[in-house]
Amino acid sequence: MAERILIVAPSWVGDAILSEPLVAVLREPLEEPIVDVLAPPWCGPVYARMRGIGRTIESPFDHGELGLARRRALARELKANGYTRAFVLPNSFKSAIVPWLARIPRRIGYAGEARWALLTDARRLDRKALPRMVDRFVALAVPSGRLVPTPPAPVLVPNLANANAAMRALNLSTHRPIAILCPGAEFGPAKRWPTEHFISLSRRLLDAGYVVWLLGSPNDQPAALPIAAAIPGVRDLSGRTDLGTAIDLLSLATVVVSNDSGLMHAAAAVGRPLVALFGSSSPAYTPPMSPVAHVAKIDIACSPCFQRECPLGHFKCMRELSPEVVYDLARSASSTSR
Repeated sequence: MAERILIVAPSWVGDAILSEPLVAVLREPLEEPIVDVLAPPWCGPVYARMRGIGRTIESPFDHGELGLARRRALARELKANGYTRAFVLPNSFKSAIVPWLARIPRRIGYAGEARWALLTDARRLDRKALPRMVDRFVALAVPSGRLVPTPPAPVLVPNLANANAAMRALNLSTHRPIAILCPGAEFGPAKRWPTEHFISLSRRLLDAGYVVWLLGSPNDQPAALPIAAAIPGVRDLSGRTDLGTAIDLLSLATVVVSNDSGLMHAAAAVGRPLVALFGSSSPAYTPPMSPVAHVAKIDIACSPCFQRECPLGHFKCMRELSPEVVYDLARSASSTSR
């Protein structure tokens, strides 16, 4: 019987990108791999740029919504697809309901919110043995107790035709080196490098001959607007592209400087030189997995705190990460660009 695999995807864009190595491991031994994904709509463009994905099924549920009747209806649809395995990547109880209702024979995930009855293979998470999220995802593809292989780096395949169309529509050019800055971060302000630092960095990059683009979602516009307002030469593209187009444009960058965000992981996954800014979060847990990525972080006792806002009020972890240090890393990283 041919394998048919369903992945219940994470809700965060960066986590979705970090699930690509699991897809790579699953497709490796199969002659005709069929890996479908049940994902929230905003993650669809990520899975559209992964090799080995057959179909992306849009999850219709709002955050926190039980929606049991709709889950039953979705389960009936999925049951007709004849899936043999399901990998449930989120740890919530609700995320395991649909594969259980669909009676997928093998349902694999971490125990999470007391969902033992919903999974046929509920794993206990050993955080020390599996420190990174990407390790935890890949470990689910390996029988319990077996050695977990070193995950490959996530890879997204950009749509270059779409990138070129966006360049024309937005009147952009690749005649000069391109520095893309990603000043937003959905999780909260504690992940965002200060605006004045992005302004200082932008000036230095412009003086060095780069063009500077700001990239992000509509939610990132409050972080981008003050930078563009302070420096007329900076192109603010935040909120002017969808996620898929943002990923495609990242593939054109000479260098990317980004907070710890979905776009940071996207830049790494399309293989662009990257400076990843860490403060409240940890590169030990969700690092940019790329040989041309550089982590910018200062050593401070209270970091990482994993809070949305600085609990101590001083925000030293980001405020004391100087534009000069980041600029030097960006120039070093861009020297690897082709």
